[in-house]
Amino acid sequence: MNKEIQTVEEYISGFPAETRVKLEIMRQTIINSAPDATESISYGMPAYKLNKKPVVYFGGFAQHIGFYATPNGHQQFKKELSVYKQGKGSVQFPLSQPLPVDLIAEIVIFRVSELIKR
Repeated sequence: MNKEIQTVEEYISGFPAETRVKLEIMRQTIINSAPDATESISYGMPAYKLNKKPVVYFGGFAQHIGFYATPNGHQQFKKELSVYKQGKGSVQFPLSQPLPVDLIAEIVIFRVSELIKR
C-alpha cells in the first residue's frame, strides 16, 4: 500500500543516501533564507510558502534536483541559471555537481522580498 507523503522528512527519506544529503542541503538553504516560510508538501514535493503564497518548491529526481522559484525567480536570475538545464518555471541542478547554495539562497531571498512587497 502506497501512502501519500505528508512531511518533507518522509519525502527526503525515500531517496538514496547521496541524494538525501543534497536534498537536505537544499532544504536547509531554503529554511535559512526564508525562516518565516511554512514548509509543506504540495504537488508531491517540498513546498515553502509565505502568507499562503509560494516562495519555492524542490524535488528529487534520478539525475538532478528540480528547483521551482516561480513565477519570477527564474527570470530575475536568468543569467546565473543559464548554465543549468531549464524548463518553464524550473531549473535542474545535476546530482553530479555541487549545489549552488549561494545562488539558491539569493533566489529564495528575492522571492521572499517579492512576497513582502505585495
